[in-house]
Amino acid sequence: MKARLHLTSPLLASTVVLSLGGCPKYDPEVSSGNNGNGASTALVSTPMSAAPATAAPPSASAAPAPAPTSSGPMASVVFPALLEPSKATEKAPDVFKAKFTTAKGDFVIEVHRDWAPNGADRFYNLVKMGFFDDTRFFRNVPKFMVQFGITGDPKVNYAWQQANIQDDPVTQSNKLGFVTFAQTSMPNSRSTQVFINTADNQRLDAARFAPFGQVVKGMTVVEALYNGYGESPDQGRIQSHGNAYLDAQFPLLDGTKHAEIVK
Repeated sequence: MKARLHLTSPLLASTVVLSLGGCPKYDPEVSSGNNGNGASTALVSTPMSAAPATAAPPSASAAPAPAPTSSGPMASVVFPALLEPSKATEKAPDVFKAKFTTAKGDFVIEVHRDWAPNGADRFYNLVKMGFFDDTRFFRNVPKFMVQFGITGDPKVNYAWQQANIQDDPVTQSNKLGFVTFAQTSMPNSRSTQVFINTADNQRLDAARFAPFGQVVKGMTVVEALYNGYGESPDQGRIQSHGNAYLDAQFPLLDGTKHAEIVK
């Protein structure tokens, strides 16, 4: 269930790095990685100031078995349906908007189903089911992307680790403000993790990253989300320990208070 941006859901088994020939290497995928047996992978990066031109794409990986339930309200209690991803099958409207409420303000994503039908349907169901409520923007590379889509509840993350959707053809480009699912190197590996492009990242288009929506309001809010931790949060630990891990180790991370479908 661990998804990352190659160029790290809910949750998104091996991962791969998409490197750019001739460029210094900044691999957002391995930076917060876990190799599947509990051992963390090493971060290979240039300074953050060099990241925009060299970052590898977003990726997803299998989630480890969940740790004991962490303290605090769990999504599986507030939204029991999140433990049953097989029910996330509702067809999305042709066009819809999803509003995300954060401590920095609100932003709105407008989704066009004809851009990427499978991605649009999955995103629509995740929002309606409450998947993004009380989640963190755990990976933020300035002038590249902001990534989220792992819940604070290990039980939910475990339930979604194999809940993948089929790939969509890439009909739109990963331009500034466009929203796309993260994935692994394997086909049909999208699950719950998504990212918002905070720069023009057309180089992702050839690697199956199919945008399904666009931020139409509040892009300044997205760009203001805390980015001081870079690649430090470990996605494997987020999946297995949830918000308890993030709140203890990365307390300044911004998060989504609530997400909903709006007109």
